[in-house]
Amino acid sequence: MKRVVLLVSIVALLAPAAAVRADDAPGTIAAGVVIGGVGVGGLTPQAATTTVEQAFDTPVELMFGMTRVLVTPDLLGATAAVQPAVDQAATAPPNTEVPLEITVDQSVTATFMVKLAKRFDRAPVDSKLSLRNGHPFLTKERLGVKLNQRKAVRDTIDALKANARTPIPLVAQRVKARITRTNFGPVIVIHRGENRLFLYRGMRYWRLFSVATGQTQYPTPLGRFTVVVKWRNPWWYPPASPWAQGQKPIPPGPNNPLGTRWLGLSAPGVGIHGTPSDGSIGYSVSHGCIRMHIPEAEWLFNHVDVGTTVFIVPN
Repeated sequence: MKRVVLLVSIVALLAPAAAVRADDAPGTIAAGVVIGGVGVGGLTPQAATTTVEQAFDTPVELMFGMTRVLVTPDLLGATAAVQPAVDQAATAPPNTEVPLEITVDQSVTATFMVKLAKRFDRAPVDSKLSLRNGHPFLTKERLGVKLNQRKAVRDTIDALKANARTPIPLVAQRVKARITRTNFGPVIVIHRGENRLFLYRGMRYWRLFSVATGQTQYPTPLGRFTVVVKWRNPWWYPPASPWAQGQKPIPPGPNNPLGTRWLGLSAPGVGIHGTPSDGSIGYSVSHGCIRMHIPEAEWLFNHVDVGTTVFIVPN
């Protein structure tokens, strides 16, 4: 009897070893099982569900330069099928990697990036023109910044589907200003008291012309104006002014008081033009316009555009 009891005891000791894994407690997931990169070995299914959900809900870190943005996956449109993965893990052998199915609504991700872009995007700033001490001055243009939303959406979705939580760098594109110091174009400054017209390339001096400006009774207006029209071989039409009463229009030709070119300014009735009266250049004798030697007016006509700024200053 003693011998039989010993044999039964040995069988009783060996039997559980064949039925239960050495490292596992009853009702727990096998050792080494991983769900979507999260270890759940040795956990009950309920604990595994909580663990995987908490890991998935960890905020995604978006990096825009030195700025760090933390956002939970749900705000990016991501959801995870945690329960099916846990059910699969509950019956999986040791050291199994169970995939976690993650779906992402791209429209939600894209909408979030649009909102983020409104926060970070910065429009470029064009150079602004002013006059300082009688000379053109242009402020320095500034680059703009624009979030590459398409890449941001793509990289974020990839990270979410991989259940990764490493920082995601957001790429910004530099946006150039449209108007800069180097491409501003010509600027005209007319010193009325000196009867001189200075032409600049942006802030750089280009060329100087002697001109005639308005007489005391009909002064050339002071201020900032623009070239609004350019006419070759213009007609002269008498303005609604006492000095022109009774005069008739004059067609293009050698006797036309406007010469061969007309640059009309935003000041009503005022322009820069050639004149057949060369002797008037250098004096204040016009009825408000700026007269030039005809060849010089033709040259200037070819080197400025509609929209060119014209400053007229006293001296």
